[in-house]
Amino acid sequence: WQLALAEEDTSLEEEIQSELEELSAIVEAKEIELMLSGEYDGNNAILTLHAGAGGTEAQDWTQMLLRMFTRWGEQHHFKVDLADILPGDDAGVKSATVTFEGKNAYGMLRAEKGVHRLVRISPFDAAARRHTSFSAVDVMPEIADDVVVDINMDEVRVDYFRASGAGGQHVNKTSSAVRMTHLPTGIVVQCQNERSQMQNREQAMRFLRAKLFELELEKREQLRKDIGGSHEAIEWGSQIRSYVFHPYTMVKDHRTGVETGNVQAVMDGDLDPFIEGYLKQKMKKSEAKP
Repeated sequence: WQLALAEEDTSLEEEIQSELEELSAIVEAKEIELMLSGEYDGNNAILTLHAGAGGTEAQDWTQMLLRMFTRWGEQHHFKVDLADILPGDDAGVKSATVTFEGKNAYGMLRAEKGVHRLVRISPFDAAARRHTSFSAVDVMPEIADDVVVDINMDEVRVDYFRASGAGGQHVNKTSSAVRMTHLPTGIVVQCQNERSQMQNREQAMRFLRAKLFELELEKREQLRKDIGGSHEAIEWGSQIRSYVFHPYTMVKDHRTGVETGNVQAVMDGDLDPFIEGYLKQKMKKSEAKP
């Protein structure tokens, strides 16, 4: 740039602009890396989805979110694994658990924790009326094996059942699916997508360890809303983000004010502006604390 100015050479403008864009991208990536400096931000993530009230409409919305997060994970080269899924009665998904393996998976996905709201003309309504649906997203860090989480198996009820679904890997002739209930806390986890009962049991234990570890963090740091596994009611007034398909198109994050009119791009996994907005807001709040 200095050479171009000194020699009044405008032919270098395009090259300078290209290099500035590359440098800006590098700086932005480094800024995000600095934001992901929490103790567990670098861990793998366990994401769960739960459909709110509303039957088929809410379950279809949950399936759309499952696809959105899966696309996002694949675009960021995470190893994405569907660990458990409970199909809806007629369509969609009642609940699902997905693991994301890769650096900073939890640090980025924790921005998605909360209630997600959809407004659209329902394809399941013969009168073509506008419907509002809700789905809750929970995100936990996967805990390394060297982190001690005391689990008394006498306090864990283990149930085995046949995997359910529309066919393929979701249906077994043997009771390979595993559900674990931690009796003192009421925490329930399950896994049915692995090939054997032993693999499903190991995966369910991972989820239970993560849930109990998260519960311990709640008690220790008294940040239930920031770290804990519980949500507000999956209904009006509790959403972190709204996705409007009708009468206009917009996705808006109510915590940060970040919004876009390109709904389709977001549903195809373009979540980075929302994640970055959340991380920047958290960093500002942290810097503002005395």
